[in-house]
Amino acid sequence: MILFVRDLTVIDFSYLCQQRGLLGESYIVDVELHGELDATSMVFDFGHVKKVIKKAIDNLVDHKLAYPSRAACLSHQQQGEMDILHWQSDRGLIQIASPAQAHVAIESAEINEQSIASFLIQEIKALLPANVAELKFHLRTERSNSFYYHYSHGLKKHDGNCQRIAHGHRSTIEIYQNGMLVPRLNKYWTERWQDIYLGTREDLVAPEALQYIKASQGDYSFRYQAPQGWFEISLPASHCEIVPCDTTVECLADYIAEQLQQLEAADYKVVAYEGVGKGAIALNKA
Repeated sequence: MILFVRDLTVIDFSYLCQQRGLLGESYIVDVELHGELDATSMVFDFGHVKKVIKKAIDNLVDHKLAYPSRAACLSHQQQGEMDILHWQSDRGLIQIASPAQAHVAIESAEINEQSIASFLIQEIKALLPANVAELKFHLRTERSNSFYYHYSHGLKKHDGNCQRIAHGHRSTIEIYQNGMLVPRLNKYWTERWQDIYLGTREDLVAPEALQYIKASQGDYSFRYQAPQGWFEISLPASHCEIVPCDTTVECLADYIAEQLQQLEAADYKVVAYEGVGKGAIALNKA
């Protein structure tokens, strides 16, 4: 017998890629449980699927930075409670120092749907009752005809896991000018923010201000103290856009609308998503 749950949850996280650097992603998770019926005539109670499996996924990967532990371009060290990563991507050197709970090592040469699914199976199968013989995950991106971009960021004022300096999303955007959806504007922003790190200006520091990372003068460096601890990141300037606000989806939608208004006076409506099925709408009138 096979029990399935579609759209169990969405994993919003960032990962390190050899070609693309630091990449924000959002995976929708479907799950299958293969096994015999238990004493209640179920493979596994649907209520327990959310309590056990979704909770485990949230703790293991969601709002973390995933890195492939077998990648040749990775250098990893620990200093006390800090996890320090050096990643030599095709786009340049990326360095991140965070409390260990903000990162997750995936035993593979690269991060993709299959490697994350295999990791989840390995970690979660032991949490299930003996009658569940096999656990399968299917990870997929949102099907959308709209434009989208991948971004990573951190929210130091957040009281949850969004405070981690390198987590991210795969996000759709819809821009309306004078009431009409304008493909050229959507295309412009998705190209501008393709695989971007969005840093808040007040978190930008000189390289020598970092405690755990030795950054070069040509890179952008960010640091902050948050409830979960101390966070630092350094990456090539071409990998970043510095914004004058916090990088909440509300502020980003408003930032895009203001930027559009400066380029061309009009009435704008910006629908910015944060991952799948949630986001903010900013209105800016000429």
